[in-house]
Amino acid sequence: MGLRPVPEGPLRSGYTTGACATACTKAALRALLRQEAVADVVITLPGGEVVAFALHSCEYDARQARCATFKDAGDDPDVTHGAEISSTVTLTDTGEVTFLPGEGVGTVTLPGLAIAVGEPAINPVPRQMMRAAVAEVLAAEGAAAGIGVAISVAVAGGDELAQRTLNGRLGIVGGISILGTTGIVKPFSAEAYVASIVQGIDVALANGLTEVVINSGGKSEKLLRQLFAHLPAVGFIQYGNWIGETLEKIAGSALTSFTMGIMLGKAVKLAQGALNTHSGQSSWDRDWVAALAAEAGYPAERCAAIAQLTLASGLTALFPFAAPEPFYAVLARHCHATMSTITGTRPCRLVLIDATEQFITYEFGF
Repeated sequence: MGLRPVPEGPLRSGYTTGACATACTKAALRALLRQEAVADVVITLPGGEVVAFALHSCEYDARQARCATFKDAGDDPDVTHGAEISSTVTLTDTGEVTFLPGEGVGTVTLPGLAIAVGEPAINPVPRQMMRAAVAEVLAAEGAAAGIGVAISVAVAGGDELAQRTLNGRLGIVGGISILGTTGIVKPFSAEAYVASIVQGIDVALANGLTEVVINSGGKSEKLLRQLFAHLPAVGFIQYGNWIGETLEKIAGSALTSFTMGIMLGKAVKLAQGALNTHSGQSSWDRDWVAALAAEAGYPAERCAAIAQLTLASGLTALFPFAAPEPFYAVLARHCHATMSTITGTRPCRLVLIDATEQFITYEFGF
């Protein structure tokens, strides 16, 4: 999962699912207490910004109210852009705000996340935003002391949308998560992906693992799951292009070791020192790779042939992809040197993978 090409020109920001759910919750509670329809509502985001939301639906009776809006993610290619987010509220006598399961919102089934097992997958900041909105409405409407509010957030088609996220490997089943730390979606930001990496490692640790296998995506992970069949699904973390952020999380964790599976093209960039391997952030340097081949002991004419290659994957035509080939051992050492600037002496394996899904494994520190 990587970033799509960024369009030319100014990009428009949007709002998170958490901000949408907060707006719907505030509107629904107001509709319930006033017994009148609400067409739009203003909420305050965590950073203090005051923003308005239009409601496309508002239904209420004496017992509960439901309001809905369509999520606008701006110019970000978010899977939930355009999805209907709704909130249904009912009054209780608990004096507390509680969160109930809603259709299309996942349920947490594994420990390690900030939300307890069995709870709807509504992250801490959106929960706090909704609690604040409830308190504001109750105070403004002069509600009696001791009134509580039960909130059920729903996302139309959320179960299907979740198939395009990493929720499954985090143990979030049945729908998407209600996310957001600022309430604002920044176009083409890596924030959500990096958050899933961090959460994935937390889940692995909470489920008793002391090692994980990090990999760039589905193709490499399929192979790695066969190689490390002793690990459960939560032991495999996809870093996409964000190698640096993944290694930083590992460095600050209690993991005793880790394995990195990496395709040859990304490995060349990593060996050069690139910790973000997205094509818009880094590229492979043929002169540098030629020097790498010279370091491995190859003759000058073979090293010079690297300049004629278009893609790094073409290196296997010059250097047969096999463990005895010196080029790949030197490449792996340079990859490890880059990684160890973050992870230090923590033991790790590097599994190099070529386009035909052949692999070579190197161990460091074991």
